[in-house]
Amino acid sequence: MPHAAQAAPAAPMRQRIITAVLRIIGEDGVAAVTNRRIAREAGVSLGSVTYHFATQHDLLRESLLHFVREEARHFTELAEQCQTEGLAVEDAASLAGQVACGSALDSAHLAPFELYLHAGRDERLREAAAEAFRAYDLLAARILTALGVPDAQRLAATTVALVMGLQLRRLATGSPVDDLVDALLLLVRGAADRPSTAASGEPAAQ
Repeated sequence: MPHAAQAAPAAPMRQRIITAVLRIIGEDGVAAVTNRRIAREAGVSLGSVTYHFATQHDLLRESLLHFVREEARHFTELAEQCQTEGLAVEDAASLAGQVACGSALDSAHLAPFELYLHAGRDERLREAAAEAFRAYDLLAARILTALGVPDAQRLAATTVALVMGLQLRRLATGSPVDDLVDALLLLVRGAADRPSTAASGEPAAQ
């Protein structure tokens, strides 16, 4: 049988495994991730799990990166839509609200926070976590630049931290999306009204 024909079903199975890992982490934490439970929840054989992912580190890393890449893709699509229509501050805040809190509160939204915390304990996952935050920072900088915010690159990480912190608060308390949107409006309007360090004649931060 040709190699291409053998490889075709691999992607769906690999995806089912990653989806199962994220669901398990969201429901019961990283410690609950075992090959037997993954196989049961993904509907695959135990051997398929170890075939696609040799170690638990590989499983966690790929699950984290998959989640972030999907989020980044969704964020980019929304940003492009807003830019086409003419991006205003209110549009940007609403966009962030959709990305961070647009879906129902469920275990799937807890999984990335569990993975980020686990990266703090396992240095092998830190580069994957760093890649995740680089993607968020780049997308935040893009939105802030479109809004005409001075020093957009420098403020991107702060904006991402605010969005994620408010998302975590919402997951923990059930607070409304409006809290996040209002906070972003306050941040962006303040940043947009502040002159850049270059424009004010002060040296830019290195």
